Amino acid sequence: MNAPAKTEDFAIKIPDGVYAETVLSVEHYTDHLFRFRMTRPAGFRFRSGEFAMIGLMVGEKPIYRAYSIASPAWDEELEFFSIKVPDGPLTSHLQAIKPGDTVLMRKKPTGTLVLDALTPGRRLYMFSTGTGIAPFASLIRDPETYEKFEEVILTHTCRDVAELKYGFDLVEEIRNHEFLNEIVGDKLKHYATVTREDYPFKGRITTLIENGKLFADLGVPALDPEIDRGMICGSSAMLKDTKELLEKAGLTEGANNKPAEFVIERAFVG
Repeated sequence: MNAPAKTEDFAIKIPDGVYAETVLSVEHYTDHLFRFRMTRPAGFRFRSGEFAMIGLMVGEKPIYRAYSIASPAWDEELEFFSIKVPDGPLTSHLQAIKPGDTVLMRKKPTGTLVLDALTPGRRLYMFSTGTGIAPFASLIRDPETYEKFEEVILTHTCRDVAELKYGFDLVEEIRNHEFLNEIVGDKLKHYATVTREDYPFKGRITTLIENGKLFADLGVPALDPEIDRGMICGSSAMLKDTKELLEKAGLTEGANNKPAEFVIERAFVG
């Protein structure tokens, strides 16, 4: 395995249009999941929910993958939440980073999981599986989300209970934050489920939407296109199935250039 390169090792090789940023902290949650924070370039602007192409120099060339920015637009640092793929072209190296190492990032963020792509509503659902929670980690920490919606429901489904910890950590950070706690108040609801272990809330999110258990557990009515809006991020199968359920409920898919009732992110980490 090639060790992540230091800035001085490839300063001359950094291509145009790319930032070289310093890793500030790394936290490993499980054998498959970790998050890290790195410096934010002074001129880097993004909308909460967007993703960036981040990478490492592996040998003589950079390797990039799309990663949702997990920190909110106001944060002075950048946060990312990643899977660990043993033979992944990037993640096999990225999982070994340490504070002080250098991560590359292309300068232009993009993505569809942004508030601008939704028409006004009252309740916002964020449906996520696995590391698909990352863009929502950004959005649930952005005051604008709570200016636009009276209620925000974050669903996070993983195989095992240990994989849910990042989501619980996010909510705890909000509760303890000096200004977010007051802004968020009781507007945020966090609904975590697992598919492989015993847990108070168990099952695929699509099953829980179909059988109505999601709404019963939360004490809210079924999906209503007049007031409900949705964002979806997860595996390709989950995207397809959740999209079909939202469309069945009368919601229409939107985009940056055509806001509607729900949006999907189709960029994946590899």
